[in-house]
Amino acid sequence: MEAHFTEWLNLGIRWIHMITGIAWIGASFYFVWLENNLNRSNPREGLSGDLWAIHGGGIYHLEKYKLAPPKMPENLHWFKWEAYATWLSGIALMLVVYYLNPSLYLIKPGVELAPAMGIVIGFGSMIAGYVIYHFLCDSPLGKRPALLGAVLFVLIIAAAYGFSQIFSGRAAYIHVGAIIGTIMVGNVFFTIMPAQRALVKAIEDNTTPDPTLPAKGLLRSRHNNYFTLPVLFIMISNHFPSTYGSQYNWLILAGIAILAVLVRHYFNTRHDSSKYVWTLPAAALGMICLAYVTAPVRQAPTAAPVAVVEQAASETLAKVEEVSEAAPAAPAASESAAADATASTGSADFAKVESVIHERCTVCHSATPSSPMFSTAPAGFMLDTPEQMKAQAAKIHAQTVATQIMPLGNITQMTQDERDLIGSWIAQGAQTN
Repeated sequence: MEAHFTEWLNLGIRWIHMITGIAWIGASFYFVWLENNLNRSNPREGLSGDLWAIHGGGIYHLEKYKLAPPKMPENLHWFKWEAYATWLSGIALMLVVYYLNPSLYLIKPGVELAPAMGIVIGFGSMIAGYVIYHFLCDSPLGKRPALLGAVLFVLIIAAAYGFSQIFSGRAAYIHVGAIIGTIMVGNVFFTIMPAQRALVKAIEDNTTPDPTLPAKGLLRSRHNNYFTLPVLFIMISNHFPSTYGSQYNWLILAGIAILAVLVRHYFNTRHDSSKYVWTLPAAALGMICLAYVTAPVRQAPTAAPVAVVEQAASETLAKVEEVSEAAPAAPAASESAAADATASTGSADFAKVESVIHERCTVCHSATPSSPMFSTAPAGFMLDTPEQMKAQAAKIHAQTVATQIMPLGNITQMTQDERDLIGSWIAQGAQTN
C-alpha cells in the first residue's frame, strides 16, 4: 500500500509541476515575443510601442508604456504565482523521488556518501547557485551579456560534472535543473517582482519611477527565457538513459544546452533579421552527432565472458579425455565432441540469462513486483516470461549493459559478469530456446 500511495503522490505532484511549468514558460515565451514584436514607429505619447493581434476569434490591441500610465488601473494582473508554484512543486517532486530513498535514487552506486550529506549537497547547491549567479549579474561582468553567459555556462557544466561523480545520472541532471530553476524563480522573487512593486508604488505616490529597476527586471526575464529550453530537456531526460546514463553525461548535457540556447536565440531575434536562422539546422545536426557518439558499442557474438568459456571448455575436454582413455579406438569422434562442446560455450546459455534477469530485474519489473517500492512494474516494463525478455532485449541492453543504470542503484547487486552474460546473449540474437 505504501508503494501505491507513493506512486500516486509522485503522479499528483508531477502533474502539478507540469501544469504550472507550462503556464510559467508559456508566459515567458509570450512576453519576450511581445517585447520583440512591438511596433515602435511613432508611438503615441508615453508609449514605447504597441501591437495589434488576432487570436481565438478576437482582435487585441496591446500597448506598452515607457514606464507607467499616469494613473494605475484598478485591475492589474501580476505574473508570479506560475513561477512560485512551479518551483515549489519541483522541490516537492525532488523530495518524493530522490530524497525519500536517497541511497537508491540519489547516490551513485559505489560512492561512499552518506544519504543525508547527499541531500545537504543537493539543497546547498541550489542556494549557492543562485547566490553566485546574483553576484555575477550585479558585478561589472553583468554589463557584458555574452561573457556573463559564457561564465554561467561553464559554472553550470562544472556543477553537472561534480554531480555526476557522486549522484546517479538522473539525480545529477535533475539537480542541475534544480539550480537553474532556483535561479529563475530567484529572478522573479528578488529582482522582477521588487522592480514591479517599486514601479506601481511610484505611480500611486505620484512620483517619477526609477527606470533602472524595470530595466534590470527585463534583463533577468530574458535570462529566464534562455534558461527554459535546457530546463525542459532536463525535465524529460529521465526517459533517455543514453544521455544521463553515459560516462560523459555532463558533456552530453553541455552539448544539448548549447543547442537549446542557439534555438532559443533564433526565436528571440527572428523579428529583427534572419541572420541566426543557421542555428536551426545546426541544432538538428548537433542532435544527430550526439545520437551517433552516444550509440552503445555492440559486443561481438563471441564476446561471452572469457572465464565462463574457459572453465566450460576445460571441463568438457577433461570429460573427453576420460572417454578417450576408455575407448582409444575412436579418437576422431572424441576430438569432434570436444570441439562442438567448446563452440557451444561461445553462446550465452539462456537458462543462465533467465535466472539472472529473474534474480536481478523482476524484483521490480514484474506483473507482481516483490520490491516494496513498487506496486506495479515501473513504466509497465515487465520481464516475467522468456517472450517478454526477448521482446525487450534492446532496452535491456541499453539499461543494464551499455549504460549500466539498471538495476536502479544496483540494489540487487548485479555483477559485471552477469551484465556480460546478458550482453553476449543479446549480441547472439536473444534466443530463448
